[in-house]
Amino acid sequence: MDSEHRIPVAGLLLAVIGSAALFAAGLSWELSLGLLLVWGCSLFILPRPETRTQSTAPTAEAMRATFAEIIEHSATPLMLTVGNRVVNANNATRTTLGAHVIGQDVRVALRHPNAVELLDSGRNGETVVTGLVRRQDIWRISQVQSDLGFNVVELTNRTAEADVSRAHTDFVANASHELRTPLASILGYIETLQEAPGSIDSKTSTRFLEIIHREAQRMQNLVSDLMSLSRVEAEKHDLPETNVDLGALVRRAAVEGAGHERRNRLTMHCEPDIVVRGDAQQLEQLVRNLVDNALKYGAADGPVTVELTRYGVGNAQLSVADTGDGIPAEHIPLLTRRFYRTDPGRSRAAGGTGLGLAIVKHIVERHQGRLDIESTPGEGTRVSARLPMVETDPSQALPEQAGTTGGLPPEEDVGVHG
Repeated sequence: MDSEHRIPVAGLLLAVIGSAALFAAGLSWELSLGLLLVWGCSLFILPRPETRTQSTAPTAEAMRATFAEIIEHSATPLMLTVGNRVVNANNATRTTLGAHVIGQDVRVALRHPNAVELLDSGRNGETVVTGLVRRQDIWRISQVQSDLGFNVVELTNRTAEADVSRAHTDFVANASHELRTPLASILGYIETLQEAPGSIDSKTSTRFLEIIHREAQRMQNLVSDLMSLSRVEAEKHDLPETNVDLGALVRRAAVEGAGHERRNRLTMHCEPDIVVRGDAQQLEQLVRNLVDNALKYGAADGPVTVELTRYGVGNAQLSVADTGDGIPAEHIPLLTRRFYRTDPGRSRAAGGTGLGLAIVKHIVERHQGRLDIESTPGEGTRVSARLPMVETDPSQALPEQAGTTGGLPPEEDVGVHG
């Protein structure tokens, strides 16, 4: 008989016994019978708990399908595996490893001894592998077992973190080396002067002191550029808000960058009424660095041309060109790296820190511009910075007082022409 039509025998028996007890206690038989009828009928009216003939709980397969829908649009690559077989992979995984990974053995898909060891262990855990997608990639692979018959495998790309850590390590090593070289020279000459103060003639002493002064100046320049890098990096996400008359700024900063002894080598042409939204201190640092580089590494006593013109629609272009030996094409994409030099000996002799173009590139990026380097060996080099202009009355531009700044650029945006 169906559970919905079963007779409540125990309840009816209790109703009969209760009515009989009331009758024995002196209640009339009419009332006792009435109570029995009411009691008995109530047993059929009151709801009774239903006995389920089958479980309505979701199956493991349904739970897996629901979980797959949840992770589909996650930015982190996630896979569901059953018995090491990939039964589901979200969009991030398919983009990273390919759509063919679904249905494949996860150990074959990941192809790394550390990953295979983790997946075969049958435990929760994580491991780090290299070269999962590209040779230098670093990934963390995590496995979590569920109670629903499937495992979750997560892939986390740690390449960017490793690159940042390596860049910091390289930067500290390079900066330490650059500071140690002049410091060792200074200490060496000071010790020589201290050990034999009476046996060194005045001409030799003067030469030693000149070397000490030059090396100390080199350290000061390096520390100044390092501080400039820190300032620009700290402000790289803050867009400038001040309108700057770029023509006036370029003319002033170019002369300052050349200095009294070299300014006669400058040739300048600046179109009027070019206004940009920028940080005047950083823009002056940009101009001074470009002019100083051209004068240092161009032809000795050769001219340096500074031009500020309109470029295309809504852009200004600042170009600084020399007539030196030029730069081989293979060096150009690397010029904006910190401490990179095409000729380290010549650069140090000229007082360069190896940070000038790195500073320039970061300043250009903060101003939403672009840096291009064109060079022809034997003819010279032209460095151009394009910046978005502001269409406004130039009388509203407010150039600020010059100051030293700096920055670090990625090299991939540098134009290569040669």
